[in-house]
Amino acid sequence: MSEDRQRCMGCQSAPALPPFTMAFQPIVDLQAQRIDSYEALVRGPNGEGAGSILSQVNAQNRYAFDQACRVRAIELAASLGVDRQLNINFLPNAVYEPRACIRATLDAAARTGFDPHRLTFEIVETEDVADTPHLLRIIAEYRRQGFKIALDDFATGYSGLTRLADLKPDIVKLDRGVLQDCDRDATRLAILRNMVRLAGEIGVKIVAEGVERAAEVAAARAVGVRYMQGFYFAKPAFEAIVRDEALFPLSLPGQAAAA
Repeated sequence: MSEDRQRCMGCQSAPALPPFTMAFQPIVDLQAQRIDSYEALVRGPNGEGAGSILSQVNAQNRYAFDQACRVRAIELAASLGVDRQLNINFLPNAVYEPRACIRATLDAAARTGFDPHRLTFEIVETEDVADTPHLLRIIAEYRRQGFKIALDDFATGYSGLTRLADLKPDIVKLDRGVLQDCDRDATRLAILRNMVRLAGEIGVKIVAEGVERAAEVAAARAVGVRYMQGFYFAKPAFEAIVRDEALFPLSLPGQAAAA
């Protein structure tokens, strides 16, 4: 029996997983004035933060947990009537044979009627992935299935321009540290401006994460950031989604000038 097959069977025989569910946070499209997508975020069954669940994930149950998160996110999104892209974080180190490990995801989508082409998988940049060729095989298989790939928390952890060049994601999510106080920090604003320019040249969508203040939104929007996510718009909704009518039309400082 191959090592990959043994590990895939290990997903089925893993120790019991901690009970968990999902919250959903919108990613907004400021130009179209609509919600572009939702990110599924792990929560405890009573709304406990992700840390309380992730602290119980280990080498013995990591593979099964990764699979269970995908299934739960799809099931819940389908039940809530999500009709946008659904972003799911995944652990590259928990995927051994991409085609085999994606079966549960495809089965959940088929069973619930959720369009699998609406799935975006976010690579968590705080996880060290030493085997880049293996990660590229995962990405190739996911793209073959019609999924999109996002590089999360860009500019932190193990991410960088080399990583961007190697993985060629569809979406780059800029960490809060890049956006923070960009309305009064010329260096951060210049980084945002040039990331938008670079993204346009290489065909990548830029999402600014961790937006908390209207002035940050206005400054980032003025240099071309179209997609944003953060508490300014909405906190993650526990087993629920925020809809367009709750956020738009959105009035921001300098909106008329930036339109």
